[in-house]
Amino acid sequence: MKLTDFYLAQLEAESARTRRTLERVPEGRGDWKPHDKSMPLGRLAMLVARMPSWINLIVNQDELDLSAGSNVDQRPLNTPADLVKALDEGTAGARQTLMGTTDDHLMTNWRLKMGGRVVSEEKRTNVIRDTFAHLAHHRAQLGVYLRLNDVPVPAMYGPSADDTHFA
Repeated sequence: MKLTDFYLAQLEAESARTRRTLERVPEGRGDWKPHDKSMPLGRLAMLVARMPSWINLIVNQDELDLSAGSNVDQRPLNTPADLVKALDEGTAGARQTLMGTTDDHLMTNWRLKMGGRVVSEEKRTNVIRDTFAHLAHHRAQLGVYLRLNDVPVPAMYGPSADDTHFA
C-alpha cells in the first residue's frame, strides 16, 4: 500500500469523526474555557476544523515559520456550519494534495521554524502522522469541552456515554 493511500483513508475516517464533534459545538460559547490556562472553546473548535488543511502546507511547502504570519487561517468560525464548512474545505484540499503527491516526496524533510530558527525537521511522513495524532488529541479535548457544557459527546472510535453507536 502506498503512503498516500494510507493517509487518504485516515483523512476520510478522521474527518468523519471530526465532523460529528464540530456539528455539536454550541454557538455563543466561543470565549468559554474550563480553566484560565485553557484555550477558549471557539479557538479550539477553529483549530480542530482547520487542522486537515495543514496537510497542504506540509506537502506543498518545505517549511513553515509560525512567527512570520503563517499561511494557517486564523479567522474565527462562529457557528457549527462555519466549522463544518472549514473542515470540508480543508479535507477536500488535503485529499487533492495527497492524490497529487508521491511517496518519494513524502519521504523528504519538512521544517517548522519560529522566528527563523528551526524547531523541528522531520520527514513529511512523520509530520503528517503527527498531524493526525494532534487532530485526535484536540478533538478529544473538544469532547471534554462539550461534556462540560452539557452537550452530548458523539461516538468517535467507539460508543460514548451519549452516543451508543459504534463509530
